[in-house]
Amino acid sequence: MLCFYTLHLHQFCNISMSNLKFATSAHSFHSELKKRVNAYFEEAGKTTTGSIKIILKAVFFASVLIAVYTHLVFFTPGIFLGIVESIILGGVVAAIGFNVMHDGAHGSFSKYKSVNVMAAFSLNILGGSSFMWNVKHNIIHHAYTNIDGVDDDIDIQPWMRLSSTQKKYKLHKYQHHYFWFLYAVLYILWIFVMDYQKYFKQKIGSMPLKKMHLTDHIVFWVFKFVHLVIFVLIPIYFAGFVPWLVGFLVSTIFAGIVISIVFQLAHTVEHTHFPMPNEEDGRLADEWAIHQLKTTANFATKNKLISILVGGLNFQIEHHLFPKISHVHYPAISEIIRNTCREFNIPYIEYPKMRLAVASHVAYLKEMGRK
Repeated sequence: MLCFYTLHLHQFCNISMSNLKFATSAHSFHSELKKRVNAYFEEAGKTTTGSIKIILKAVFFASVLIAVYTHLVFFTPGIFLGIVESIILGGVVAAIGFNVMHDGAHGSFSKYKSVNVMAAFSLNILGGSSFMWNVKHNIIHHAYTNIDGVDDDIDIQPWMRLSSTQKKYKLHKYQHHYFWFLYAVLYILWIFVMDYQKYFKQKIGSMPLKKMHLTDHIVFWVFKFVHLVIFVLIPIYFAGFVPWLVGFLVSTIFAGIVISIVFQLAHTVEHTHFPMPNEEDGRLADEWAIHQLKTTANFATKNKLISILVGGLNFQIEHHLFPKISHVHYPAISEIIRNTCREFNIPYIEYPKMRLAVASHVAYLKEMGRK
């Protein structure tokens, strides 16, 4: 089955064409790849959703979150231990987002829809909006990865320049230095600013937000308040304002850096592409699956600890090609994808070590700031 997506760009971006289309092929790489991956699951007798591993990880991370939160808020440790526990809290928040919320939002956490909904709903408790995430990430980013003017994930203007098609400002010359600060405040801005911007503008970037029903409005406001109570008001009441402020800043800054780095290493490194459609007919050069391979990179896939903590998102290629498959299966299907790419002479971008991916990201930011 050929993969084909069409989006009316004139409704939400400055690309001068009526629609955007991916190329088609008589012998679709995507069709062949899906056939081989489906054969693997049939022969192995496995489902594509999460196994007991993902349940155990969810229980573990949730338990750590509750335990650390309880000790920080109700027992108020000293400054050193409090900072250490706040860092752990921020890391666990990111880990729940990677391992539980992310799979749930894609419908791959469980074979049961209600369980997937609950897993995705964890984002609301942690301060985000599962509704906004679904539109921004699942609908826009996964379909139109790294396309400037469409993919909101590469739109950090004017603060950063992530594509050669974006306007260059003088400050971008230093973005490979100051990006750490922007990543540090991401989580705070996400839960206290950006979700509200999307809500009131009813847009994500330039794209109109899909219609929100009454229940969506209620969930948005109720859980923004619930998060405020759990992570702001209760800690201030029991621990005091200054201890809360220090702990809150430490945890959210650490979570912001971790979340930002993991997602940026997947798409904004030296070897990934930022293709633009043909101005005349809105057609991209590649079919969707090949587009994903050219715009996405893996990192540290042999490091089991990193794979566990980031919910398999270091296997970003596997995730983008098969978002409905749980991350617990990515190591198994990665060899199938590698071999198929080799056979079709399609690039498979991977950095063996995380530090090499970080270095490539910094080098790319430096290039975009001076180009």
